[in-house]
Amino acid sequence: DTVPPQVVPGADPSTRQLCFAWGPAEVLVCETLFGRAGGSHSRAGAAAQALTGSVAGTGEGAPSSSRVFVVRRDQDIYIQTLRKLFNESHGIFMGLQRSEEELAGKSRKAQLVQVSKNYRSVIRACMEDMHQAAVSTRDPALQGQYSTQVSILSAMELIWNLCEILFVEAAVAGPLLLRLLDWVRLHVCDVDSMVREVLSSESPSKHKLFWNVVDVFVLQGRMDEARHLLSKEASANPTSMNMYKILDDLMKKMPVPGLGNTQTLTELELKWQHWHEECQRYLQDGTFASNPHMESICKILLGDEDAILEKKELMTTWYHFLVTRLLYSHPTVKPLELRFYAQSSMDLFLGGESSPEPLDMILMAAFEFEMHQVIKECSIVLSNWWFVAHLTDLLDHCKLLQSHNLYFGSNMREFLLLEYASGLFSHHSLWQLGVDYFDHCPEYGRVYLELHIERIPLSTEQKALKVLRICEQRQMHEQVRSICKIMAMKALRNNRLGSALSWSIRAKDAAFATLISDRFLKDYCERGCFSDLDLIDNLGPSMLLSDRLTFLGKYREFHRLYGEKRFPEAARLLLTLMTAHIAPCSFWMTLLTDALPLLEQKEVIFSAEQTYELMRCLEDLTAGNPDKQKFQDDDVETTKVEMLRLALARNLARVIVKEGSVEGS
Repeated sequence: DTVPPQVVPGADPSTRQLCFAWGPAEVLVCETLFGRAGGSHSRAGAAAQALTGSVAGTGEGAPSSSRVFVVRRDQDIYIQTLRKLFNESHGIFMGLQRSEEELAGKSRKAQLVQVSKNYRSVIRACMEDMHQAAVSTRDPALQGQYSTQVSILSAMELIWNLCEILFVEAAVAGPLLLRLLDWVRLHVCDVDSMVREVLSSESPSKHKLFWNVVDVFVLQGRMDEARHLLSKEASANPTSMNMYKILDDLMKKMPVPGLGNTQTLTELELKWQHWHEECQRYLQDGTFASNPHMESICKILLGDEDAILEKKELMTTWYHFLVTRLLYSHPTVKPLELRFYAQSSMDLFLGGESSPEPLDMILMAAFEFEMHQVIKECSIVLSNWWFVAHLTDLLDHCKLLQSHNLYFGSNMREFLLLEYASGLFSHHSLWQLGVDYFDHCPEYGRVYLELHIERIPLSTEQKALKVLRICEQRQMHEQVRSICKIMAMKALRNNRLGSALSWSIRAKDAAFATLISDRFLKDYCERGCFSDLDLIDNLGPSMLLSDRLTFLGKYREFHRLYGEKRFPEAARLLLTLMTAHIAPCSFWMTLLTDALPLLEQKEVIFSAEQTYELMRCLEDLTAGNPDKQKFQDDDVETTKVEMLRLALARNLARVIVKEGSVEGS
């Protein structure tokens, strides 16, 4: 249905203003045609362009011109390189819905963690594809778009990974720090090129960035790699060998939490305290005083915040600073203590020089275990519904969102899945994925599916059959009828009567089947033969849908019997079609004309009783015709009637003679 465009409320009708009209998955925005273009025109155009990135139409300033913009609800759906994200994550989503809910405890948690990792691997694969596309393209505009998408996907994986650690895996004190270290190592990649440059040089210890790389390894808790580099420096400076050995020993002995739970937190804290005191003693003794680089490393090992913040440029982010700070000052941090360390780390790192970015606020909400805030902020900031829909579904399976219902009826999981699936339905092929998402929204999914599936453009018969199959599988009878009627009308407009009849039968639409049957009969009268014989010959029980369709099927059967020279059967069927009033009155003359060859056969086909019936039908036709005078004035029709009367009279005479001779004998 077409909805007239609405002017933005409060618009001045004397100037050009924006007006809009809602579509199934987008908004059409255009400028009204009042007055000439002014400053508001430029601002409106720029705003709409920023929203859409695409403009249809031209016309700067002419009173009769207007620019039309399409504002899509989910522009990312149309990015070709993101197709992998949507397609592959659909399989993971479906697997999660079908998974064994009965699995309990560790088995269920391990399963959910694996699902989360699968989602992340898809994000990373898409990110790598997008990065490759950015490198290979020569178009600066495209390169910019790809680079932006790489940044967005990188942020998505960063947030998802943190949510996986804190919510899905729910890592406890000890293993929690190890997981956060892995998180930082995976996502803070700004220093990787520097590390490669130093390690690939002929003499790493002489490289100007050598100590920066050592610091990076220490800040990320990569002790083995840091010690390996320091051994190279020790070899190059034998005089400082003792100092290097002490630092190497301290780094080697540093207690770290284990994943195997071989030691208790109390044991770990005790070992860490002894190690910390040893580091403190060496620093106070001035063991490293002669080497500022090593002294700085010792201060970092002691968790000195000022020493760590001096390496701000190497850490690049406040959350890297947070994890480094925890590693060297509170390695047994508990999940619920994270919020305090996270807030103070962000304040210290930013130092009032800059405000937190949206990504910072999302990560902070995660560290504060505010799941709903994470989802809300991501919904606002990210460019599509994919992320929040799948993350919320996963958290819901973790039983973490059960108590959160929205005031307008649905729960958060279903609301976000409905939004995501609705976006998919605006795409010419991804709509098929949307069907499965709607299927797994128990409250409103079916209603949404019914509304959206009716809006799918049925551009080809193959696509129509695909949509139809989806509707039939879900017993969506109203939509099945609607699709069949649409396709029947399309076929009829293209004069494809066989296809039109097939669709109308599938729709169980008696009125439309009658209309198409009439078209078949009209074509037969004009051409003298039937089209689509295979369909008509195999109507079977479907011909009972309407009287006219029944007549079409039976009339075709009469022709088949006649062609097979089964004249008595053909004669009985022809008479039945007339006497049972199945045939339309307008077709009686054609039927009577079809009887002529049977009446002229050498062998008598019609009995006396049947001949009288045919005579009665002929008289009813000529006497009951409303255009009787016109009928009589038509020479062709008059000739037909006379020929029929003569043939019927001759046939009756032959029958009487034949029946009399039979009785006489």
